[in-house]
Amino acid sequence: MTDPTIFGKIIRREIPADIVYEDDELIAFRDIAPQAPVHVLFVPKTHVPTLNELQPDQAAVVGRLAHAAAAYAKREGFAEDGYRIVMNCNGDGGQTVFQIHLHLLAGAQLGRFGTPR
Repeated sequence: MTDPTIFGKIIRREIPADIVYEDDELIAFRDIAPQAPVHVLFVPKTHVPTLNELQPDQAAVVGRLAHAAAAYAKREGFAEDGYRIVMNCNGDGGQTVFQIHLHLLAGAQLGRFGTPR
């Protein structure tokens, strides 16, 4: 299935993005509304709307996202200082684009997670 989201449009180069990493299976680009000095989204090129739809034979994609994020943190020189990776699922989990993706946040001391609404 073709990804109908904004991320699919970025993958297909229908809209521009500040791409920082790409291979045959993943793409990573800077978030347009960063929540930290470094905020990069790592997205699989295979469309999966939420973690709830991730099939057992697709589970390795989450590992590839995490590995690519860690490699990026090392390459950019902030891995030792620390970073956060986050995946959101559905509305209450904070997901706004319905294609699984991993947020990498870094570049400042990140606070603890807040209390639930």
